[in-house]
Amino acid sequence: MSDGLFSSESVIVDLQVGSQKQLFQEIALRLISANGLNVSCRDIVAAAVERERLGSTGVGNGVALPHARIEGLDHVVAGFARLTEPMDFDSVDGRPVDLVAFLLAPADAAGAHLRALARVSRQLRREDKRSKLRAAPDALSVFTILSDESIATAAA
Repeated sequence: MSDGLFSSESVIVDLQVGSQKQLFQEIALRLISANGLNVSCRDIVAAAVERERLGSTGVGNGVALPHARIEGLDHVVAGFARLTEPMDFDSVDGRPVDLVAFLLAPADAAGAHLRALARVSRQLRREDKRSKLRAAPDALSVFTILSDESIATAAA
């Protein structure tokens, strides 16, 4: 996204995972690498799993928005994964998830966390956006779709 929320290195396409925990781990590792984060994968996964216990982040239409606040971060970062096989996420509409936007925010940044979550949610609520993300041939194309749409969203 235009403000650096997503990076081309934090996008994974055709990810194969067998569980939410494995999904969180794969995206966490990518976020750590892409953003040079000084936080442990274990802490990120534990925070995301704990957040899911409060209620599913499966928002419907095949989309999940897992998120967590993490000690040691100084800004919000996000990763995106498109799964090869949709997985059960206990979504509000009961549908399995194949598009996952994963947000991490500093522990003390509730406002920035909620604003980022709202922006990503607005983007992924659009059917045309979800269709483009599902049809994109590679990670760079997915990143471009996320970036282009964020500029349009910010201007709206």
